[in-house]
Amino acid sequence: MKKFSWIVLFVFISRCVEPETSGTVVAIADGDTFTMLTPEHDQIKVRLYGIDAPEKGQDFSEASRQFLSDLIYMKKVVVTQVDTDQYGRTIGLVEVDHTSINEAMLRAGLAWHYIQFDDNSDWAHLEAEARSSGKGLWVQSDPVAPWNFRKKKRKHVR
Repeated sequence: MKKFSWIVLFVFISRCVEPETSGTVVAIADGDTFTMLTPEHDQIKVRLYGIDAPEKGQDFSEASRQFLSDLIYMKKVVVTQVDTDQYGRTIGLVEVDHTSINEAMLRAGLAWHYIQFDDNSDWAHLEAEARSSGKGLWVQSDPVAPWNFRKKKRKHVR
């Protein structure tokens, strides 16, 4: 019985620990998605958790993509996986030299806090600071959130 308890405890703890992966960023898709190459030469597509950057065709999409590129392209990143999305991408918290890239994008005003999937009040505060300072996309009086842009785009396709 004692052995069974230890096995159950080990399984429980191993499921609570978030998997962490590191690699070198080899491609930037947009302001919240990139591809990294692991030391084992596996390519992993990563989407930044808790933020949503402007889509291609939206104002500030290129600025957001370029800012992310400046932060991480050809650099070693550490990704803590939070989830996997419907496209098989790793959804994660990303760091370079102990700096949160997710937070850097919010701080620069080049992404929205994706409150539909994350309720981190610190991140909401980072977005609010960027908004009130008029940083990045917040220079616009009423920028369109990427989720609304995608929704509108889907309606036009039908």
